[in-house]
Amino acid sequence: MLTKVLLILLGLSIILPSRSEGPHVESENRPSAYDDVYGPQPQAAEEKLLSEETKPTLSGPHSTLGKLPTATHILNSILNNYDHKLRPGIGEKPTVVTVELSVNTLGPISILDMEYTIDITFCQTWYDERLRYNGSFESFVLNGNMVSQLWIPDTFFRNSKRTQEHVITMPNQMVRIHKDGKVLYTIRMTIDAGCLLHMLKFPMDSHSCPLSFSSFSYPESEMIYKWEDFKLEINEKNSWKLFQFDFTGVTNITETISTPTGDFMVMTLFFNVSRRFGFIAFQNYVPSSVTTMLSWVSFWIKKDSAPARTSLGITSVLTMTTLGTFSRKNFPRVSYITALDFYIAICFVFCFCALMEFAVLNFLTYNWTKPRASPKLRHPDIRARALMPPRASAHEHPDAFVCQIEDSDESDGEEGPSCPAQQSLSPGGIQNPGGCCKWCKKYVCVVPRCEGSIWQQGRLFIHIYRLDNYSRVVFPVTFFFFNVLYWLVCLNL
Repeated sequence: MLTKVLLILLGLSIILPSRSEGPHVESENRPSAYDDVYGPQPQAAEEKLLSEETKPTLSGPHSTLGKLPTATHILNSILNNYDHKLRPGIGEKPTVVTVELSVNTLGPISILDMEYTIDITFCQTWYDERLRYNGSFESFVLNGNMVSQLWIPDTFFRNSKRTQEHVITMPNQMVRIHKDGKVLYTIRMTIDAGCLLHMLKFPMDSHSCPLSFSSFSYPESEMIYKWEDFKLEINEKNSWKLFQFDFTGVTNITETISTPTGDFMVMTLFFNVSRRFGFIAFQNYVPSSVTTMLSWVSFWIKKDSAPARTSLGITSVLTMTTLGTFSRKNFPRVSYITALDFYIAICFVFCFCALMEFAVLNFLTYNWTKPRASPKLRHPDIRARALMPPRASAHEHPDAFVCQIEDSDESDGEEGPSCPAQQSLSPGGIQNPGGCCKWCKKYVCVVPRCEGSIWQQGRLFIHIYRLDNYSRVVFPVTFFFFNVLYWLVCLNL
């Protein structure tokens, strides 16, 4: 029996050391397996249990929840007897609201609707003695759900057409309460505000788009607005959508407006912008100038090419009409003309005058010169009769003149009567073969050659057959001086 007990004890002594050495070997081999792994090292089960057993436990509600009950107690104490319907300092002194504004995005500016879009973060600060508290917290930050439990200034934007408050993912508004009763209220909103644009100098115009705000119900005796040293943050790095405009600065004014309900303090910010000239120049000024100069090509086309000159003139006039209509397409219906309208109108006048120049030339040369319409007298007997009028006729009609009918080969290709009108026997003046008014007789010559006539001496006359030559100089020079005067006036105003 004793032998059996000894054998059992010997077997247990052999088995137990082998089991205890197994985990010890694994613990020695474990570091080599996790040397190259970044992260927390796995722990043994006994070590885990030991750490959990030896971990101290917090007792009591204040130790488990930290300072949360203290903050809750403070909020409850200051809001228990708080009436959010009454402003702070009512009946004693006006509430001073300090305003601070941050511009996130400015634009676009709608010329047709005369409005602009602005995305701002609007901050208002005031003191409310009812919200003072004692404690270790310097301030409380509350989300938008708590706004309805506090008094908030009823600020509204006077020139806004549409206002959108951002609510994704939560309402973008915040309230911060300091221990001395200072309250900061911040909200983000997008406003479509009206902007009265004065387009008289368009497209060299500059504008000041206002953003005006005031209290809706509290007059100046109860609420006063002031700037925080005019602190205005402008984030120009954001994607501003001004497109045709450049931002030039911001100004502000403070004024008092009298209404039937009282005198209200109004704060106004002016965002100054100036128009970029490049887009308008390539869309309107360049096509108008090129079309005007293109209409002058007709002065170098022969006057007998009526279809070519007429089609060119009509096309230029219609093109200027289209440009004038296109420039007003996305434009407010103002009752005055702008600088661009005036320029296009002058270009239209130049194109129309180029077309009328050919009409006048054609009318004078082909309708007032009747002898050119009759067949040429080439028979020698008829030529002799024409050169030798009867004496009786000469004595009976002292005003008659002699005209030699000949071919027009010497007139350098110019059409018209082949002989110049001669001075009549009476000192009254020439008798135009086609008939003409008095000023035409004095100052206009409608024949190819106007030489040797007494009526031309000492007078300024216009040679109709050289009207194209005059136009080649007069039109470009006049248009050049008009451009110089136009740009000097527009750029210096």
